[in-house]
Amino acid sequence: MSVSVVLAGGGTGGHIEPMLALADALLRRGAIEGGLRVTCLGTARGMETRLVPARGYDLRLIPPVPLPRKPTLDLLRVPGRVARSVSETRALLRELSADVVVGFGGYVALPAYLAARRERVPVVVHEQNALPGLANRVGARVAERVAVTVPGTPLRGAAHVGMPLRTAISTLDRPARRAEARATFGLDPDRPTLLVFGGSQGAASLNRAAVGAADALTAAGVQVLHARGPKNTDVTVPPRAPGQAPYAVVDYLERMDLAYAAADLALCRAGAVTVAELSAVGLPAVFVPLPIGNGEQRRNALPVVDAGGGLLVDDADLSPSWIEEHVIPMVTDPATLARYAEHAAAAGARDADERLADIVLEVAR
Repeated sequence: MSVSVVLAGGGTGGHIEPMLALADALLRRGAIEGGLRVTCLGTARGMETRLVPARGYDLRLIPPVPLPRKPTLDLLRVPGRVARSVSETRALLRELSADVVVGFGGYVALPAYLAARRERVPVVVHEQNALPGLANRVGARVAERVAVTVPGTPLRGAAHVGMPLRTAISTLDRPARRAEARATFGLDPDRPTLLVFGGSQGAASLNRAAVGAADALTAAGVQVLHARGPKNTDVTVPPRAPGQAPYAVVDYLERMDLAYAAADLALCRAGAVTVAELSAVGLPAVFVPLPIGNGEQRRNALPVVDAGGGLLVDDADLSPSWIEEHVIPMVTDPATLARYAEHAAAAGARDADERLADIVLEVAR
């Protein structure tokens, strides 16, 4: 029996990456079972215009429906935008003979949920963050099934499945790839290694603190792989003297799997995908939640931290001296790192893509 699955998850990488991980899992099922079609929905202004075609999936565009965070005159235009986007999405669902719509939140998912309801196409919702957004709160009310990444996420009828991840991450054997990974980044094969990154664009506070602690880190024998962000070219560290631990600064990490394999500890933000990837591969972390927004990053990290898989520090408290006092003793103690790594892995989920694919196909059929 042919099955048509429509995925709605455009806008940011936090929506797109789990959508594509699910698409890959569905594609593997289709290769075995046959007759399975996957189509992604997005908008012309999102990252999906680049990422989805690059992964080989069909992308259909619908009008975006951004929701103002504050009451403004623009709020008056929302109903008209919703109506137009829902109308165009309904036409696409009919054209694609959709059997199920899977939404990942954001301004692509909301019109997809409403269109599916009107076309009587069943809906599956996946929420990445511990605190769900408006689109998924609406979607959960009409969904056949709701899946979440973080236990206790407040959505009605939610089942905890974890975050769908790329197989390069979910199948990563860090110890087996460590030597290769460290050689790739010009690092010493045997030194304790700290990975610093703040998302695809970097994070100014993490950059300042890590660079400020560079001398203390390398003096303690800790080598650093630091992704500063492509626009932060002013973030530099003088070359280390011969025999000292290296401090490697890069703009962006194309191979996060190798970065994770190279590291013993991460210093990073607490976006939903980041937290899920680190716990899945068993890499302990010091999480520094983004200090703006609704506090979702702190909530994302808490289950891993509470399980003993990492530490949590407020952005305002992160400093070079904090790194010297807390990070250096942690990353230079193999027994402590091993305990944190074990607890991080226990809090992670490597098979969320397959578990979500099971749910989607069950609903579709």
